[in-house]
Amino acid sequence: MPRPLPSAVAALILGLSGAALAQTQPGAPPPQASTPEQQVDALNGVFGQHPGARAVHAKGIVLEGRFTPAAAAASVSNAPHLQQEAVPVVVRFSDFTGIPDIPDNDPLANPRGLAIKFRLPDGSDADIVAHSFNGFPSPTADDFRDLLIALGRSGPDAPKPTPLDAYLAGHPAAKAFLTAPKPAPLSYGTLPYYGVNTFRFTNAAGQVTHGRYQFLPVAGSHYLTDDEAAKAGPDYLAGEIRRRVGVGPVAFRLVLQVAEPGDKLDDPSIAWPDSRRIVELGTISIAKVAADSDAAQRELLFLPSAVPDGIEPEDPMIDARSAAYPVSYSRRQGQ
Repeated sequence: MPRPLPSAVAALILGLSGAALAQTQPGAPPPQASTPEQQVDALNGVFGQHPGARAVHAKGIVLEGRFTPAAAAASVSNAPHLQQEAVPVVVRFSDFTGIPDIPDNDPLANPRGLAIKFRLPDGSDADIVAHSFNGFPSPTADDFRDLLIALGRSGPDAPKPTPLDAYLAGHPAAKAFLTAPKPAPLSYGTLPYYGVNTFRFTNAAGQVTHGRYQFLPVAGSHYLTDDEAAKAGPDYLAGEIRRRVGVGPVAFRLVLQVAEPGDKLDDPSIAWPDSRRIVELGTISIAKVAADSDAAQRELLFLPSAVPDGIEPEDPMIDARSAAYPVSYSRRQGQ
């Protein structure tokens, strides 16, 4: 059986907590900068440690396909995969949490994840890591570490107000993330996914554009009703995507949401308005499940900072995430 999350965590994520929120203590010293190891330790403190599993988004499936750039892509970046030639891609869809056998119809399996690796002509890779919620619970990596610690310390026996109550009192974005409705998807292929961190894109003329990625399903966004989700099997998403790609490719539009003056470039907890300009970067066509998805998952490491010339991290969280992922990778490899 999956390791259950602390009941306080589950209640808040499901929007069921009635506990009064305490106020943060004024004059408290600022927390020290966290190390990559502490970030992964904090995730393990919430979800437990599971041999061979990722610290978060542990359950998933790997597929393969191609990315074909749109004509407008080169206008924002001279990155090699945004020019004219299509490139192979490896895609991993996943459930949230670090619990490798969490049922797909468990509300805590949201938000879903999408990670993609572009195989570039020179043999290098470019990665994007996204999830199915337009926003992030914390503005910085250190703040996210503090949220995870508060979650891990707010079990059913924690005195009220819990550390999580205290944290959420001063962090409305985290409370909104945890309690926002996240219905179960019909398919991994019928969800939009958002790259919540900002990158700097430079084209051949040296012009700079700041933006965030979005993956928009060509089939549209489709979800299960609560009754349908309750009746769905614990692994329904993997089975559904296998059947779907067996019929034909699963396609996503990869677009860039462009920042306007005044938009926060270094705070992923603030989603930009839908009115922002959108640039078409291309189409991802997912054609088949990897021959050995489980083996591929064990070997794959996606790094948000893995970018070619023409793309640079703008949000400091990108480098912080990329420093923590190899720690999780080493631990699941038993190193």
